[in-house]
Amino acid sequence: MAIGVYVAAGDARSNKGTIALGMIELLTRQVGAVGVFRPVVRSGREDSLVNTVRSRFGIGLPYAMCTGATYEEVHADEERAAGEILARYRALAGRCDAVVVIGTDYTDVGAPTEFVFNAELAANLGTPVMNVVTGLDRTPEEIAAAVEMSRKELAERHATELATVVTRVAPGLVDEVAARVPAYVLPEVRRLSAPTVSDLMAACDGELFMGDADQLGRETGGLMIGAMSLPNILERLTEGLAVVVPADRAAALVPGLLSAHKAPTFPALSAIILNGGLELPDAVVRLLKGMDIRLPIITTDGGTFETATSLSRAEGRFSPDAKGKIDTALGVFAEHVDAGALLRNLQVTKAAAITPLMFEYDLLDRARTDRRHIVLPEGAEPRILRAADSLLRRGVAELTLLGDEREIRLAAATMGLAVEGARVVSPFDPELRELFAEEYARLRAHKGVTAGQARDIVTDVSYFGTMMVHLGLADGMVSGAAHTTAHTIRPSFEIIKTSPGVGVVSSVFFMCLADRVLVYGDCAVVPDPTAAQLADIAISSAATAARFGVEPRVAMLSYSTGESGAGPEVEKVREATARVRELRPDLPVEGPIQYDAAAEPSVARTKMPGSAVAGRATVFVVPDLNTGNNLYKAVQRSAGAVAIGPVLQGLRKPVNDLSRGATVGDIVNTVAITAIQAQAHGEAQ
Repeated sequence: MAIGVYVAAGDARSNKGTIALGMIELLTRQVGAVGVFRPVVRSGREDSLVNTVRSRFGIGLPYAMCTGATYEEVHADEERAAGEILARYRALAGRCDAVVVIGTDYTDVGAPTEFVFNAELAANLGTPVMNVVTGLDRTPEEIAAAVEMSRKELAERHATELATVVTRVAPGLVDEVAARVPAYVLPEVRRLSAPTVSDLMAACDGELFMGDADQLGRETGGLMIGAMSLPNILERLTEGLAVVVPADRAAALVPGLLSAHKAPTFPALSAIILNGGLELPDAVVRLLKGMDIRLPIITTDGGTFETATSLSRAEGRFSPDAKGKIDTALGVFAEHVDAGALLRNLQVTKAAAITPLMFEYDLLDRARTDRRHIVLPEGAEPRILRAADSLLRRGVAELTLLGDEREIRLAAATMGLAVEGARVVSPFDPELRELFAEEYARLRAHKGVTAGQARDIVTDVSYFGTMMVHLGLADGMVSGAAHTTAHTIRPSFEIIKTSPGVGVVSSVFFMCLADRVLVYGDCAVVPDPTAAQLADIAISSAATAARFGVEPRVAMLSYSTGESGAGPEVEKVREATARVRELRPDLPVEGPIQYDAAAEPSVARTKMPGSAVAGRATVFVVPDLNTGNNLYKAVQRSAGAVAIGPVLQGLRKPVNDLSRGATVGDIVNTVAITAIQAQAHGEAQ
């Protein structure tokens, strides 16, 4: 039977979606299939929170299976609706390892009875309750009273309390509330309650007229009615404002607002809303179309008063496009809720099979527990900025972005990204440039590098970032989204160099299959390793696998298995295998061995019976780069595996390279991996 958790709030505006998202991510790290269930939904439109969860966590179950009854059905016959909810929940639970149930929203049922309804439903479903109490506009005494009342209601309805969470507490009261109330206490975070541009568009029944649809998910920083002249409006702009402009004044105001949005001397806007339902003159439309507009411009038919009233009532909600809000929620939950205690109380046992989502979320969690400082040399690259936004919201790492601060801050603001928590450093910073040049000249003096040459070399972002790592100003570096592999890693060979006892810098890919994670090395760095280098790659790959929770059983791949073949290529692998056994007699290793014999138990029983590695290998070491690069790409594309890497190994401090086709998710994962490597380096020192 699936593990179930019911997230129920005792009052409105509790922001219980944060708790639901946090619980789903927590369970996703532990078990395979996690489902979401909304017992009561509105009729006529799909529930935004259900679809947010399905989109964010890749839940492939149909929407209808994730919902129970409508509010209308509950009002008409509560007992019958409860029976339908129970039947639908059980059908969903039968297809999942865990289910998070998200209670009602206080939209159609009176507050005195709705919590009772949720408590009784949780008892009938047999799911323990995450009891969510809002601290918004409440004193610590009032919060304590609300918690006591909600816990009493749960007990009277025979519902089991898993934990109580108090949300939206004024930051200055968090410690006092935590000392007074037996609960997890989450501070009020403006980004979680602020409406997104999409929320405003829905509130005024508007349509996207121009701009980037990807920016509809950004949080807004307030609302302004553009009823003044342009100079007066400009004087009153603040970060993230949505400005309402009557459509018949668009020609006078919109070009100036767009110019201000792009200007580094003015705050960035979140949207322009044209009200009144009037068509813009053709000349104005042509002007706007020629301005490369990314800022959302929304049109609505309502008058100014009607539009302003509708917009003022908009509340922040989770939706699939609100990626920043979701990241913020997950970060707040992870920081303030004891995940280990919840899992113990739920008696969750980590699944033997490891899914890609489980592996990726585990990376983020491990990085977050001991945050490290990572430098990102390509600071103005849009994907880097989006990844930085996600990493900072989730508290995965401290970040430094290299580049021109004005350019980077403007680019982030224009895209609606929150990277104010990142440090921005120019590679032409005079003090650091001089420090780095002096050290680089010292390190490369044997190559004839002069101080003058070094002063120019270190302004290259890859060299500058590597020098930061070398001198302890950052714990690791991630680059390569806009540079070649050679450009990214060459400075580390010159400056950071290899760890003691390591003969060669190499790499691995983590290949996340449907039910397990395999390690492939080396698929990116060493073109044609010698037998000694191949042994070194195998030992390094096994250590990397172990560091990331993969029990190393090493297969030294060849076109021949055991003693069945001969030739220079096979002999190289045979010699490398012998060397691994000599250097690491504790490490399970087999070679030469073909991939099918290494991966498939039935083949292993035929080709290499009795082997401790054959049929169950986890680390696959290829004989050369040609084989490795084709192997990982073939598995990635043909088997639908998620390939994470390349992850460099063997350096004294971590530097990792990105593919120039890297996605934002790839960058986030690589930063987390680099942070975990930095943790290990810190422990070793």
